[in-house]
Amino acid sequence: MQYLICLLLGYILGSIPTAYLFLKITRGIDITKSGSGNVGALNSLETSNSKIIGLIVLLIDFLKGFIVVLLITNIYPNVFIYPAIGLCAAVLAHNFNPWLKFKGGRGLATAAGGCSLIFPFLLVAWCVLWVFLYLYKKNIIIANFFATVLSIFLVISISDIAIKYSTPNAENNIMMIGFTILLLFLILTKHINAFITEIKSINLNVREKKDAE
Repeated sequence: MQYLICLLLGYILGSIPTAYLFLKITRGIDITKSGSGNVGALNSLETSNSKIIGLIVLLIDFLKGFIVVLLITNIYPNVFIYPAIGLCAAVLAHNFNPWLKFKGGRGLATAAGGCSLIFPFLLVAWCVLWVFLYLYKKNIIIANFFATVLSIFLVISISDIAIKYSTPNAENNIMMIGFTILLLFLILTKHINAFITEIKSINLNVREKKDAE
């Protein structure tokens, strides 16, 4: 019963279509049909051309994950699996929103909000990797994709250390690794198409420069 409660709580809160509602109310824009069609902070910024709107959407999506974990850890304290399930359900609902014909965002902000409480090690590791990758490639999508992939391998490779920084502590390494893989897989599923598009665009630009030379 506890698993079902955590799953439903996470799914319901995660399904709040922040970017869609905010842009529809403030700008009359259907974000699912604008820009990349992604229902998240980055497309909100690019579609509205407003940093304030982008930051507000980012903050609210962050809070969705944060509140899910906060509520569940207060209902069921000292058990890792319950908030872990709730957070994964929140990211799933955010990414494949049931109110928007299963269109949604990429889940990074919502995952970050929950991880800031339940697994800050993963959040810090991802952010550090992202900064290095972004400075190297100067591309947000590529940095997002590889930071997510590398974070999975990092947690697996040093799981004995990482488990010490889960709050509450995961019951065992397998549970923590399983949570990490599931959470980051949900994020990767929404980055694959954008990643492929970016790689094709980069390759096209390289060929055009060679042809021009």
